[in-house]
This record gives sequence, structure tokens and C-alpha cells, in this order.
Amino acid sequence: MDLAPILAAGVPLVGWTSHTTWLYRQLSTARRDPLTGLHTRDGFTIRAKHLARACPERTTVLLIDLDDFKTINDTYGHAAGDSVLAATAERLHIWCGRTGTAARFGGDEFAVVALDTADRLEALSTALLRPVPYLDNLLAVSASVGISHLADLPAPSLTDALAAADRDMYAHKPDGRTSRRR
Repeated sequence: MDLAPILAAGVPLVGWTSHTTWLYRQLSTARRDPLTGLHTRDGFTIRAKHLARACPERTTVLLIDLDDFKTINDTYGHAAGDSVLAATAERLHIWCGRTGTAARFGGDEFAVVALDTADRLEALSTALLRPVPYLDNLLAVSASVGISHLADLPAPSLTDALAAADRDMYAHKPDGRTSRRR
């Protein structure tokens, strides 16, 4: 049996498959924040739009901004700040569960899109207020959270929901200062 025709067709196919797998992994990595493992804005947008189209009446968008985050970095160092970011990301990921997705938009700003959140928002507030262990310290953290329910918008789109959540978040920061939302 002559294997040359089989190898001639098979070898390029294996190479193409390997290259495609490598590209897919690179793209997935690019859509993840390296510090927190959460989605970046691009990865979040893809998933959030899908969820918003599938279940607009059940979808909630949240923007979360850590209060006084600069103080943590200035007082304890950037490694402490990284610990706070990683802990916040883990808390958001756990809170979202299988019905949502979380992202780090940059700095100390996070976003969440999730289904059926009304009964779970208090649990999120509690989780975000838990101190973060760092070396021999417990770092006090708090966050301002803006909420937008797609069903409450005149035109339920992700862009409008993010804008509404942003307005709501800053409404809880009187005079531009940080405040705790409970």
C-alpha cells in the first residue's frame, strides 16, 4: 500500500489543525485579564450581548468600582492592590455562577452581566465588603455598584445598560467621592 497520498493530505491537515488550535488559545488568552483571569472588555461584550439577546427581561448589568483603591496601593504597595483585585475578581466570579459573567475593564473597574439578580444583590454587597487578607493584614475594601436592568430600558441594549449602570454607580459617589452602597 502506498502511503504517500495519505501522508500528502494528512500532514497539512494536522499542521492546519494544530495552528488553528494555537490561534484559538491565543485569542482566548487575549480576552482574559492576566491578573484576575476574568474576561477583558472584548470577551465580556461577546458574552454579555449573547445573554442580553437571549433573555433581555431577566438580564442585569452591573458596574463595580473599588472605593479608595489608590489608598491601598499607596499604603501597602501594588502587590496588596493586586491581591484586592484578584479577591474581588474571585468574588464576582463565584457570585455570577453559571448565570452570568464578570470582567475587569481596567484598573479597579469591573463589570458583570447576570440573570435573575434581584434576590442575590445583597449577597454581592456582602461579598465585596469582606476584608482581603494580605500578609499579616486584613485590608478593608468597599465598592460602589451601579445596576441596570435591561427590561427597564427603553431600548434594551448592552451599550445603554452599561451607560445606565455607570450613571447609577456614580450616583452613589456623591460629589465625586467614594461611598459604600449597601
